[in-house]
Amino acid sequence: MAGASLDVPVSSRNGARVSITIAVLLALGIGSYFWVDSRYPSLLKKHSGTSIKTSGVLSFDAKMPVSADMPLAARIERTSVNWMWTNRVGMTFGLFFGAALLTLLPMLPRRRFQSAAANTALGVVSGVPLGVCANCVAPIGQSLFQGGASEATVIATMISSPMLNVVVLTTVFALFPPGVAVLRLIVPLLLVAMVPWLTRSEQSLSGAVCEMKSDGWLIPASDTFRLYLKNLARLAATTIPFMILAALLGAIVAEMVPARVIPGHVTLLGIVLVALAGTFLPVPMAFEVAAAFILMARGVPLPYVVTLLCTLGAFSIYSVLIVGPAMSWRTAARVFGGRDGDGHSGWRGDGSVPTHTLVWAPSRSVG
Repeated sequence: MAGASLDVPVSSRNGARVSITIAVLLALGIGSYFWVDSRYPSLLKKHSGTSIKTSGVLSFDAKMPVSADMPLAARIERTSVNWMWTNRVGMTFGLFFGAALLTLLPMLPRRRFQSAAANTALGVVSGVPLGVCANCVAPIGQSLFQGGASEATVIATMISSPMLNVVVLTTVFALFPPGVAVLRLIVPLLLVAMVPWLTRSEQSLSGAVCEMKSDGWLIPASDTFRLYLKNLARLAATTIPFMILAALLGAIVAEMVPARVIPGHVTLLGIVLVALAGTFLPVPMAFEVAAAFILMARGVPLPYVVTLLCTLGAFSIYSVLIVGPAMSWRTAARVFGGRDGDGHSGWRGDGSVPTHTLVWAPSRSVG
């Protein structure tokens, strides 16, 4: 394992241990509260039984009602608000947890492997249990990168969190034909396997070096909390504006190109356009499962359904807006293109429509 080393004098080791312990407890406390109180109970509740509940074209919750007879500007405004409302919990977690990682990582002597494959595997192991969507994982990815993690680890984490979550995959296998479900599993695995290539020419940051103080435990502890608050403020300042922009751009696309315009016959051009839209839209966690299932039950051709299932919610415009400035616009474009390309596999989907109950109703936020 290789990476940026942190020189800690002998006289500062006690202070270093205190700071690292505080940072670890912060990360574990924030993560545990989110996973136990919100994320996994919400995912299990939302996809339990045989009914699928959604509200809004980009959200599970509808804070403001939207109807087709409203002016376009009003629909875009309300859809943007609904998207931010749905993602409020996940985005808050992304900011607070990301700031904790940005505080902790520079304190560690090593943060990456020499092998790109090993760094990618580390990202998958880190991302699968996170349980946040492609939008809410973006601040976490930025924090990992700025803290000194390799770019392969960052991108693998951002892909695996929304696409390889165990609860989401279990729901996919419960709702869709076996062939479709297996394809939905294979596509993100292929994309993860491409991560070393997607990040091959980029250099990761070494991460800031923290100077540890050895004056007992009070000074290192207070310095760690102060650093955490500073990182939180900086992370919020660099990600929240892009969140608002992503909400607006996503609402524009969703309202101007609604799902009902998907053609009734399958063409290669149609598959490409659906894949582009699916990759662009910043939907919340597991929204692609609900949307694809509803479209399938309404008779939309299965290749389009599978394309949305494999692209929607994987790597959105918000991810691009975060990865571009923080890491590299080239990497952001490669991942976006790779996600869109993998989504074309929906062209080969096949299977019958299972019988389930569809329920259109508001539900608890799982952003």
